[in-house]
Amino acid sequence: MKHIRPPRPELEYLVPYDAKDIKAEVMLAANEHPSNLPGEIVEKIAGRLREFRFNRYPDPMAGRLRELIAAANGLEPHNVLIGNGGDELIFDLLLAWGGPGRTLLDCPPTFTMYAIDAQVSGTNLVRIPRGPDFEVDGEAVLARLAEGDIDVVMLSHPNNPTGTLTPETLLIDILNATDALVLVDEAYFEFSRHTMRPHMERHPNLVILRTFSKAFSLAGLRVGYVLGHEDVIRELTKVRQPYSVDSFAQWVAATVFRERVVFQQAIRDIMRGRDMLMHGLSSIEGVKVFPSEANFVLFRVAHAAALWRDLLHGHSVLVRDFSRTTGLEDCLRVTVGSDEENERFLEAVEDVMSQRRAVEILGHTEAHVRHGTAGELGY
Repeated sequence: MKHIRPPRPELEYLVPYDAKDIKAEVMLAANEHPSNLPGEIVEKIAGRLREFRFNRYPDPMAGRLRELIAAANGLEPHNVLIGNGGDELIFDLLLAWGGPGRTLLDCPPTFTMYAIDAQVSGTNLVRIPRGPDFEVDGEAVLARLAEGDIDVVMLSHPNNPTGTLTPETLLIDILNATDALVLVDEAYFEFSRHTMRPHMERHPNLVILRTFSKAFSLAGLRVGYVLGHEDVIRELTKVRQPYSVDSFAQWVAATVFRERVVFQQAIRDIMRGRDMLMHGLSSIEGVKVFPSEANFVLFRVAHAAALWRDLLHGHSVLVRDFSRTTGLEDCLRVTVGSDEENERFLEAVEDVMSQRRAVEILGHTEAHVRHGTAGELGY
């Protein structure tokens, strides 16, 4: 045959998630931990590496890791499911509770994979935009839930990419208002210290998502997990891919989780660095900073795309450009890095903005000269 049968029509206008692989000396675009695994953990892994059975399939349910996470959260292993990063688990939720004839309620601007996975799975998408300070429009959400046709709600908490929290009272109101599955995405929980875990027993429709990628330096191994009611976890196991979390990732994640106390100082350092970035950006003329409870800071500046380009090509500093995203016009997001990286980023922004101001002053002066007003300016 000279032609190929077309794919599903739902994919025609779908824009894939673009995880750009751009290199820079200072990488502050992906909300990664600024440091590799602590040396003592690397040594433990290295010391046992010869014993690792690379030739065997992994535990399909990551049993040991499930037990560790369950015990730490006061749950049973059947309340935990491990996935290949949070992304796989989000997709599994929509495979189980979404699909044709089903509906997801989304509150943009937020993590784009919610909407992308809805389109891929054929799930209807209802969008209720956030307010001017990126707050969830609780009145609109509750009114839409009252119509009774929503099957899944996804709320990032803190929200990515804005860093904002949804009030706990509103999340409880949402859980009480619907029998839809409500995913509270706590990927940045370790930095916010806010969790809905205490409400799980009273709300069987609550599912909590967390990850090892942010606070535990494991973005490269892709390990995430959900906490949920036993019945929810059982349904998710029906749609997940077998062996989706490889043996090495399970092994390292279990080691990290057992030793997670060693990450506490680094987490506190990141929270302190977040405050440093917010203060530093706020002191730069022309920059509006939004409060954050995560390991990143969102800020708005005129001609943000140009600033992104100047930071990358002029200073080898990479941040995330959201300036063309609806609701995030002229916004950039910077991940909290090491103290040195944070300082270099702030110095680079100040340098670019100072050059801008100099050009604007020069242009203003030249305009006056052209209009014969140089004498009024003291020339």
